[in-house]
Amino acid sequence: MSKTIDNAKRTINGTYGEVWCDGEKIAECTACQAKVAINKETVNLCGQFMSDAKATSANGTGSLELYKVDSGFARKQDGIQDGMDRRFTIVSKLKDPDSYGAERVALYNVSFDDLTLADWKAATVGTVTKAFTFSRYQYLDEIEVQ
Repeated sequence: MSKTIDNAKRTINGTYGEVWCDGEKIAECTACQAKVAINKETVNLCGQFMSDAKATSANGTGSLELYKVDSGFARKQDGIQDGMDRRFTIVSKLKDPDSYGAERVALYNVSFDDLTLADWKAATVGTVTKAFTFSRYQYLDEIEVQ
């Protein structure tokens, strides 16, 4: 959490985001999101009216939004109909030139949830949303608290 902010230009603009999948830059990516949902079990304590919770596990989920430019990303998932479950590493980077630095996070054991074979509409720019799950993450670079 920021200790200070000298002006609005320090807020990070997603226009400067970049994504790599297994070391290959995904130039058609327009948005990236990754979250960790914490699964909890309710714990009721005697003498305490409000219930508490114990974290028991977590799930990593996310999505990439891509312009439909070619079939390259679909080809990464070759083998689905033969039962192959391909896994990937995704690296997200956000580096606004006006910010205090860059943030990079790696997502490991990424498994895409579906494969879009066709999805288009006349007079509309083609896009594909690639939902995924992951089982590990690591910050490679962090923006330091100012």
